[in-house]
Amino acid sequence: MNPEEPESFTEEENKITLKLRFLQDEITCPHCNTHGGKLKQNRPILIRDLSVFGKIVYLNTPRRQFYCQHCQRHFTEKLPFVDWERRYTQRYEEWVFWV
Repeated sequence: MNPEEPESFTEEENKITLKLRFLQDEITCPHCNTHGGKLKQNRPILIRDLSVFGKIVYLNTPRRQFYCQHCQRHFTEKLPFVDWERRYTQRYEEWVFWV
């Protein structure tokens, strides 16, 4: 999968997959707070989200890893809607808990 491809979606019999992209190319280093980490790799991951129209929804989300030239450390971008090392959104987790 090419990370430069625009966002899109695919629909199957019981599943919808939304391909997402980030609007900003640069990020702030969580170690030294310097802006402009260099993108080292991008590995998309599938994240389960709330169902829509009776179909399972997955978010095909970039998982970007950066290198900070200032502090010389690598870091992985945190996604605000997914807890670390989870494969489902926070809202899906809340829905499962309350159902």
